[in-house]
Amino acid sequence: MAKNALFAFNGEMMCFVHVLLNALDMKDRGDDVVIIFEGSSTALISQLGKKENPFHGLYARAVDTGLVVGACKACSAKLGVLDDVTAAGIPLLDDMSGHPSMAAFQDRGYNIITF
Repeated sequence: MAKNALFAFNGEMMCFVHVLLNALDMKDRGDDVVIIFEGSSTALISQLGKKENPFHGLYARAVDTGLVVGACKACSAKLGVLDDVTAAGIPLLDDMSGHPSMAAFQDRGYNIITF
């Protein structure tokens, strides 16, 4: 079983869909996988939370299965989406100067994959 932390920096929706697809595929194959929203991807949370979004189902499945472990607090604040992220119930991660620490995930045995 692999342990993978998928750090999504890219805020382009089609790129993020691949984060969701890969995370769900890894989970279905028995891997321990987590998704972390970083950079401009934090702005996608409110869009993906809307039921009319064509990718809402994938996002909801990732959230419901516990794959989404957090979003960057600093980037959420800088992009003006901190309230949206909080309202969505996504934990804010800030253990490295306001950002999620990749090293902390490595310390827990995760391979880091960035998008």
